[in-house]
Amino acid sequence: MNDILQTPIEYLKGVGPSRGEMLRKELSIHRYGDLLTLFPNRYIDRTKYYKINELQSRSLGSNSEVQIIGKIIHIKTVEQKKGRGRLVATFVDDTGEMELVWFQGQKWIRESLKLNAVYVAFGKVASFSNVFNMAHPELELLEEHKQSLRSAMQPVYPSTEKLTQKGISNRTINKMMQQLFVETQARFTEPLPPYLLDELKLIPKNAALFNIHFPKSQELLAKAQFRLKFEELFFIQLQLITKNLIRKHKIKGHPFEKVGEYFNNFYQNHLPFELTNAQKRVLKEIRNDLGSNAQMNRLLQGDVGSGKTIVALMCMLIALDNGFQSCLMAPTEILATQHFNGLTELAKDLNINIKLLTGSTKTSERKIIHEALENGELHILIGTHALLEDKVQFNNLGLAIIDEQHRFGVEQRSKLWKKNAIPPHVLVMTATPIPRTLAMSLYGDLDISVIDELPPGRKPIQTVHRYDSNRLKVWNFLKDEIAKGRQIYIVYPLINESEKMDYKDLMDGYESISRDFPLPHYSVSIVHGQMKAADKEEEMRRFAAGKTNIMVATTVIEVGVNVPNASVMVIESAERFGLSQLHQLRGRVGRGAEQSYCILMTSHKLSDDSKTRLETMCRTNDGFEIAEVDLKLRGPGDIMGTQQSGVLNLQIADLVRDRDILQLARHEAIKLLKKDASMTLPEHQTLRMVFMEMSKKKNIWNYIS
Repeated sequence: MNDILQTPIEYLKGVGPSRGEMLRKELSIHRYGDLLTLFPNRYIDRTKYYKINELQSRSLGSNSEVQIIGKIIHIKTVEQKKGRGRLVATFVDDTGEMELVWFQGQKWIRESLKLNAVYVAFGKVASFSNVFNMAHPELELLEEHKQSLRSAMQPVYPSTEKLTQKGISNRTINKMMQQLFVETQARFTEPLPPYLLDELKLIPKNAALFNIHFPKSQELLAKAQFRLKFEELFFIQLQLITKNLIRKHKIKGHPFEKVGEYFNNFYQNHLPFELTNAQKRVLKEIRNDLGSNAQMNRLLQGDVGSGKTIVALMCMLIALDNGFQSCLMAPTEILATQHFNGLTELAKDLNINIKLLTGSTKTSERKIIHEALENGELHILIGTHALLEDKVQFNNLGLAIIDEQHRFGVEQRSKLWKKNAIPPHVLVMTATPIPRTLAMSLYGDLDISVIDELPPGRKPIQTVHRYDSNRLKVWNFLKDEIAKGRQIYIVYPLINESEKMDYKDLMDGYESISRDFPLPHYSVSIVHGQMKAADKEEEMRRFAAGKTNIMVATTVIEVGVNVPNASVMVIESAERFGLSQLHQLRGRVGRGAEQSYCILMTSHKLSDDSKTRLETMCRTNDGFEIAEVDLKLRGPGDIMGTQQSGVLNLQIADLVRDRDILQLARHEAIKLLKKDASMTLPEHQTLRMVFMEMSKKKNIWNYIS
């Protein structure tokens, strides 16, 4: 039956070539099947019919749409001074009378209206000099109204300005949908096995599709929505989990069979502090992966300062114990250099060869690195995109670690895989906490480890919100902290490098801070995006070395600046930052043993969303909780950044609101694949067919890790 769904949309009765072209351009509707899955945004309840005298007392909002049964007893044209007049019809029922008004299409409407016939008028009601009127109502003869497929809950479909201009209104789309159900006889393939429908009490596909477009009641609509959301998320999870299983069966990894001298020596003699339980758990998960015959593909999430670097080093030592090289790739030079310095310090007594390769590495140095890599003398290479160059050839790469991987494209990552005959194990690290719901959908094919506790001795950062009017008190507090020998960050929003206003804010801020914290008692650094890289580095270095007390900066310090002595982060115009950015900035302090503070400065004018963000920041330091709130405020596309916002073009499900359905779908998908991984059992025939069909399409799964 589903072959008919492949029919080009212009062949649907009432569409034709020009409307077909508009639907293609505006809503990407190419075939019958695309129209079928154009799901309504909302519904208008048309179960109730009002009487005209009820319009006075009704407690509905002024914008509510109502329907009334009555007759037209009189039609007239009212001239207006400016422009054309309006057409006014007197509409009566047994309780009173009102006016129906048209400003456009008057000639055609006048000819089509029948006096004394019974109509259903539907639209928004307004009152003018105690007379109720309805402008441009939807009018339908009562007889036709009773016979049409129209449901009690009127669907409102997604639309665009161009469609409305071309006369493709909501009512037109509704008529097309009715025609589609007539032509397909509402018979659609049921992809889910009968036992699953029974177990979860899901309504059949036919009923779900009918009731999503023409629901007879709120209850049937809810059942249809649940069924279709579950199916959409279930197929995504099937894809992701299958991909993970196939990779584990097909892509053989290097089995790192032993944990040897390098690892044990470091663990027993050179560990700078006791590992947290979370770090131990994560290491165990990674060791299990590395020891199996399958290639590891794991995502390591850990908040700023949770100790991911030491876990990364210990994984590299296991690779080294098994005779393999490792690499760590970071998105920026600052971050790569910081990893290099951190790892070199940790491994200083281990007699291993670690090198850094970035865009600024000198040619002579590069040559030495390339040679040492190829002959196996170089154990660990840390760098930026420079690692991906064809010249960079490893002797035997066994482990690739990628930091903040959402900043790298798919092609870039696959280049790393090809550096070896057998693909290396992959560990992806991120300090951007990804909400569980998103992780399940975006990274469903990666195994996930989480470091969810901070190293001992770290005190949670105290976060407060202060208005600009409290500035004097805040400045006095900063002076007290500096007197104790601490350092301060003051960050200004730079929404756009070229915005003069932002730059001016920063420079004005810098000048007033320099006045309030004058030389010789205080020394102030400044860092922003318009400075030369060398000047930026120099300012950062002076601050890190304790030569300046205050660092005035734009968000360039968000990633990769580590100054344990900095104990206060002041964020100016905090309402202009997103939640995840505020959280990342706060992570720049609290790196030493001292109590640290984050002060969010704002004006008194705050939107509701801004208030929620500020309250969340003051309430919790938990990156995952913050990410969940962020997801609710911004939606999934924004959180993943523009390059991945196309990933989640879900037709009906919503990752934030439907997280329970997502968890159920994942649970059921895992259960099904455990029982029948290849989906070849008789009851899975249709499921397999639909699954194979969907796999051919470029959809969410093609974007994923």
